[in-house]
Amino acid sequence: VFFSPPSLFLGVGKTTLIQKVTQALKSSGVPTDGFYTQEVREGGRRTGFDVVTLSGNQGPLSRISSDSSASRREYRVGQYVVDLVSFEQLVLPILRNVNHGGDTEKRICVIDEVGKMELFSQAFIQAVRQTLAGSGTVVLGTIPIPKGKPLDLVEEIRNRKDVKVFNVS
Repeated sequence: VFFSPPSLFLGVGKTTLIQKVTQALKSSGVPTDGFYTQEVREGGRRTGFDVVTLSGNQGPLSRISSDSSASRREYRVGQYVVDLVSFEQLVLPILRNVNHGGDTEKRICVIDEVGKMELFSQAFIQAVRQTLAGSGTVVLGTIPIPKGKPLDLVEEIRNRKDVKVFNVS
């Protein structure tokens, strides 16, 4: 199941929805792991995004950069510089371990989100594909609505026969 918001950064409540579904699953005893992204605000202004794991770890995904000259090693989406090292350290262990459980036990893996910032990581792309291929895992995630140049993994997910996409508005 993937939720698709109308825009990458438009606040439509998708993370709140992911959080509420995750809480309901956990309180029902369903094994759940994964991550979500949340805005970081300072003085009422969005200054970036953090990755929050369902086990309670948190770290930066991106921050606004005042430097308009991007270095060769910087990954940018608009005014945001992506902290790929932090993102991968938090997310990759979760995705690599999610399929390690008994095949009789269905597991839920939350991936919020598969978007431009996250797709700078080739290791993340590979881990998402492996997670989707896993037999004992159900994925609850978010992807952006297509606009502009298609994102390969997003379209791959959207076109899978075993994926149901719901538009959130």
